[in-house]
Amino acid sequence: MAARSLRRANPITLVLSLVLFLGFLIFLLTPSHAPPSSPKPKARTSSSSSAPPVIHYYLNNLTTSSTPIENREQVLLLTPLARFYDAYWANLLKLDYPHDLIELGFIVPKTRDGNTALAKLEDAVRRVQTGAKKNRFAGVTIIRQDFDTPVPQSEKERHALSAQKARRAAMSRARNSLLYTTLGPATAWVLWLDADIVETPHTLIQDLARHDRAVIVPNCFQRYVEKGIKKIRPYDFNSWHDSEAALKMAAKMGADEIILEGYEEMATWRSLMAFEWAEGGDPHMETALDGVGGTALLVKAEVHRDGAMFPPFAFYHLIETEGFAKMARRLGHQPYGLPNYLVYHYNE
Repeated sequence: MAARSLRRANPITLVLSLVLFLGFLIFLLTPSHAPPSSPKPKARTSSSSSAPPVIHYYLNNLTTSSTPIENREQVLLLTPLARFYDAYWANLLKLDYPHDLIELGFIVPKTRDGNTALAKLEDAVRRVQTGAKKNRFAGVTIIRQDFDTPVPQSEKERHALSAQKARRAAMSRARNSLLYTTLGPATAWVLWLDADIVETPHTLIQDLARHDRAVIVPNCFQRYVEKGIKKIRPYDFNSWHDSEAALKMAAKMGADEIILEGYEEMATWRSLMAFEWAEGGDPHMETALDGVGGTALLVKAEVHRDGAMFPPFAFYHLIETEGFAKMARRLGHQPYGLPNYLVYHYNE
């Protein structure tokens, strides 16, 4: 019994037990620290934590001049495209304005013809944009209409008087959708070129821009053959000078009624630029206009930035391109036309 009590009370055992107990307490109560030689953890970086860039554009430095090529002025060429004409595309490619200064924009309706046109357009764009660098355009945008086309697309049906308000309201919506989707801060000029314009001078853009007008339109004609003889005739009657008869007609109309040009049922007695063409006349002779057509229409981008769009509603009893001309004039931008400068519409 005495020997067992001495072993239990051995001082060395007691000291060791005490040291172990104190060490355990210190381990539990002391916060852990990394050794001085340990490397500091690297901060994690990710793109989501970076602030988005702030980009400044100085539109006062954007020029629209009579020498657009020399000033490297960018052109946005816009086309509402319901059908794809090879002659339209071939003519477009022959425009000799530097292609690296041209952006293309197209809007295509959700129709059977539109689906066919889209496939052909995409193939044509692919071939150009993957071909020789000198022929490539600065960019190409293709959008689909988010609304239905209200009338058939055959020439006879789409030009019937009864179809005009709905047809041209839809065209206005398409133009506006295309414009506000594609207009960029570097755009100096907007060239509206219809998909059925199959022949223009190759210098179309610089020829129109040399006049330095806010809105300018050439005369649109059509080639045809009669008894084996090649002839030309006026096609677009939407470029005109207003008349007292038309103004009086408008004064008697309801708020939502519109005046349409070129129809016997609606005699306006306006003076049409289509009939001011003189064979051999100066192609750069100007005339001030009250209405414009949109087959080939060059607009300074500032006009659109000021708010001029294509009204899909009755605006002073005008709609679409004619309404645009009225809106531009209300904003202080006088439209002009070139009676002797011809572009040609496809002959169906």
